[in-house]
Amino acid sequence: MDYNYTDSMKTRLRRIEGQIRGVLRLMEEGKSCKEVVAQLSAVRNASDKAIAQIVAENLHQCILAELEAGNKDTDKMVQEAVELLVKSR
Repeated sequence: MDYNYTDSMKTRLRRIEGQIRGVLRLMEEGKSCKEVVAQLSAVRNASDKAIAQIVAENLHQCILAELEAGNKDTDKMVQEAVELLVKSR
């Protein structure tokens, strides 16, 4: 199955990329540990949200494909998605 990564997912990752560049800039400017860690925490939070969005959208696509194929038992897919989210932490 081909995965469809939406423009909003890619936009979210580009924002994270910009945040990372911002953290590097803070480090190059010799900013305080507190400022760097605060920005890295924001990056981690944004990354967690991106993971959740990607897993949720993929799960949605997989369930729709299974239902279209006539398979009504999607519990395994839901369980795999939950495990993927747990592993990402």
